[in-house]
Amino acid sequence: MARNLSRRNLLRQAGAAVGGLAASDLLAACALPAPPDAAATRASVGAAAPRHADVSSTRAPLLAFPQGFRWGVATSAYQIEGAVRADGRGASIWDRFSHTPGKTKYGATGDVACDHYHRWADDLDLMQRLGVPSYRFSIAWPRVLPNGLGQVNQKGLDFYRRLAEGLLQRNIRPMATLYHWDLPQTLQDRGGWPARDTAQRFASYAEVVFRALGDVVPDWITLNEPWVVANVGYRWGGHAPGVTDAMAAARARQHLLLAHGLAVQSFRATRPARGQIGITLNLSPVYPATATVEDRMAALLTDGFLNRAYLDPVLRGSDPTDVQVSGESTNSAYDRIPAADLPTIHAPIDFLGVNYYAPSYVTGPLTAIRTLSGHHATTAMGWEIVPSGLYDLLVRITHDYGRVPLYVTENGAAFGDRVGRDGQIDDGERVRFLHDHIAAAHQALQAGVPLHGYYAWALMDNFEWAEGYTKRFGLVYVDYATQRRIAKRSALWYRDVIRYNGVSA
Repeated sequence: MARNLSRRNLLRQAGAAVGGLAASDLLAACALPAPPDAAATRASVGAAAPRHADVSSTRAPLLAFPQGFRWGVATSAYQIEGAVRADGRGASIWDRFSHTPGKTKYGATGDVACDHYHRWADDLDLMQRLGVPSYRFSIAWPRVLPNGLGQVNQKGLDFYRRLAEGLLQRNIRPMATLYHWDLPQTLQDRGGWPARDTAQRFASYAEVVFRALGDVVPDWITLNEPWVVANVGYRWGGHAPGVTDAMAAARARQHLLLAHGLAVQSFRATRPARGQIGITLNLSPVYPATATVEDRMAALLTDGFLNRAYLDPVLRGSDPTDVQVSGESTNSAYDRIPAADLPTIHAPIDFLGVNYYAPSYVTGPLTAIRTLSGHHATTAMGWEIVPSGLYDLLVRITHDYGRVPLYVTENGAAFGDRVGRDGQIDDGERVRFLHDHIAAAHQALQAGVPLHGYYAWALMDNFEWAEGYTKRFGLVYVDYATQRRIAKRSALWYRDVIRYNGVSA
């Protein structure tokens, strides 16, 4: 999930450059919505909800979701598993990065994290008590292939089989992500994602996992947030592997998307009868700060950098022509995906996963695009809280890319959670955040968006990447010293959302 650098800082560093089209052509190519202001947001979805909206109240009208709508929670392997040296697991880039002084807050690592590797059965029991129907988790590549290729570690596969079977025994549907940022360190030593061979290695890893677990995992995600991998990992160095090279980031984007397409092809070749596969992208609606042509151009180019550089290859089989991937690169030919790779990247998917946390507001000039803040209240990460941005995003995807089935595969927020004197965690801000975003998702459904599910980030507090353990996103509080789990108010509230299949209006 989350980035340790704010989106506004990332965009301030990234910029965008015109790739040869006139301003009128650019603006005609993409109709951008007007930016929601604070007053408009308060008047939109969820605004009338009480601070602790109680879905179980018989007095509150219900925003009901369709029968079969899938509710879930999400985590990732390195953030919760710990046991980094257990049962033959190899080292990942996050093991190396987090053990490098100065890379994470207070030198935190994922060595223990939530100790989920040893406590998985208790964690599944907790999900069952909360009535969670689906669980999105990730598989650690170095736990399955310690060197990224070659010898398979059967103990690693056995762990994920126990996990998936345990979910099914509790009537919880598994959704597995093949890659949530934990590249085997040996592959990074061979060039990492900027090396084309890594895409081939990923396809081989995917085939191993499909063959081993395809009978117990029905839903698959190839990659989680390739934008973050390419840019935060290889352009600015805020995440593992900590590289600061614009060209490496551009090549990483190409090979991540190629890896996705190759994995989809592998899935089709080994496909269980009931399986489905997609990709998860972190997407952000981009709003011009004003109605000027310059700001609208800035928003369009930023949208290309954040969104269309990933949506277009996957869903259209093309690469955006109106922007360079970064203003740091003057030769856009190096940023372009080779035409021969686009049919592979465009391999048909069964669904698109959408991770949404916050929008972006931008202003020109085009040579130095800036992002603005201060429009709305923020989370502990400094991200602006704009539920209507989720509505805009989902409607835009359907309008621009057709009726691809959608899942919100991550949505959540970090706040300053504290254990009260009564031993409970009253995280009312998170309840409100989730309520208003789920209401926005309902509004998108009413507008005709083919949204099939919503996964709250995250099941439990965990290792928050470069932020270490200083930011808590969980519905469940984790006391890291004792590994005790405490369901927060938001977890109990979400339990009722699932039970009633909706939220209060």
